[in-house]
Amino acid sequence: MDSSEVQANPVSVSWYCVCSGACDAAFNMALDEALLELVSGWNRPVLRFYGWKEAAASFGYFQHFHDVEQLTALRPLVRRPTGGGIVPHDFDWTYSLAFPPEHGWYEFSATESYRNVHQWIQRAFAHLGFDTLLAAESLKTQPGCCFAGHEKSDLLWQGRKIAGAAQRRRKDGLLIQGSVQAPVNQLKRGDWEQAMRDVVGSIEPVVWSECPELDRLKMRATELERAKYARGDYTQQR
Repeated sequence: MDSSEVQANPVSVSWYCVCSGACDAAFNMALDEALLELVSGWNRPVLRFYGWKEAAASFGYFQHFHDVEQLTALRPLVRRPTGGGIVPHDFDWTYSLAFPPEHGWYEFSATESYRNVHQWIQRAFAHLGFDTLLAAESLKTQPGCCFAGHEKSDLLWQGRKIAGAAQRRRKDGLLIQGSVQAPVNQLKRGDWEQAMRDVVGSIEPVVWSECPELDRLKMRATELERAKYARGDYTQQR
């Protein structure tokens, strides 16, 4: 990473890792928002890996539903708590990161945190033997669709975008939601997830542990799913 790289913070050496497996689209978004709500109380970052029980598409919080349903045939559609464009979740690997306000990542600008998370993913792929590049500039071919073209600092492999992300910063924390498309079919998701944990030490010294409040996290996610993400009126609110 460059000069904006995170410096080690004694209170944040221990990170939580949550591997939630394949979930329904609405629950996936609800669980990420629940992480954002709870991370300030835990006072340490959380990395979550997750999948999708069926093909779906997520779209940015500020996008218009009518436009989205015209741009993708994937269903169901689910509104993310973060910004960005349409992301297809049929073959991708998804992750989220939640940082409390006390952590160095929270102080980054949106541009810095976007670049840094993709540099992290770049190092994970290098660890697995794949050379990737961060896009030097934007190249959009279909507005509103995350993987059509690329934005500056997206991760590219052989000229194709393979990783993008969206984020939301609130008083209680920073949430980053990301999607990764494997460069080759033979690459195993579990190997990439392990590489992500292995190479984080080049960013700051991290000791990984399981989240001790998974029941509380899932309970809050279920509440948010019912109140927001599984409701058609919320999905189509704009």
